[in-house]
Amino acid sequence: MTSGRKLIFASIALALVQIIFLGWMIVDRAAVLRDGREVLLKVEPVDPRDLLRGDYVILSYGISRIPLSMVADIDELDEELATRTTIVVRLRKAQDGYWEAVNAWVRPPPTPAGADEVDIEGQIPALNRVHMQGEVRVTYGIERFYLPEGEGRAIERDMGSRPFAVRVAVSNAGKSQVKALMDGEQLLFQEPLY
Repeated sequence: MTSGRKLIFASIALALVQIIFLGWMIVDRAAVLRDGREVLLKVEPVDPRDLLRGDYVILSYGISRIPLSMVADIDELDEELATRTTIVVRLRKAQDGYWEAVNAWVRPPPTPAGADEVDIEGQIPALNRVHMQGEVRVTYGIERFYLPEGEGRAIERDMGSRPFAVRVAVSNAGKSQVKALMDGEQLLFQEPLY
């Protein structure tokens, strides 16, 4: 085989690997949206614009701040945080219909979530690990919601005066994806499956 043919086969193989990887990312995200358990979280906005991707809302949740007293394996926290940044937060539906944190672990939970509970996986940012004071800040990868152009500022303004929420799909493995942005009971924007 000539070096030209080897180069062509190597290029085709590399292209196929990249296509398979991108396809896997899309299918994985769609699987969470399609099959994940749906939870409703109250949101707090931060900022509405990204120059490259357009309008968005940065979202913060009540479950973004976990009291250290809620972390069940708190005695192992200092050693774990030196090497591990993953945290599992158990959510349960409250009386008002929103889901809230009831427990958390830096190691895998000792028991599976009950029928009325969901375990969501988050990350503890490195800066937070250095400056913890009574709570752990957690990110879940659902802190941004992109909107049609021109919608971000109006929604950010309205979030201060009305209750907004996000419907989130959570897979059995704890992965999460934003499904929809809600203004009270009204659906504002829904994330497409693909």
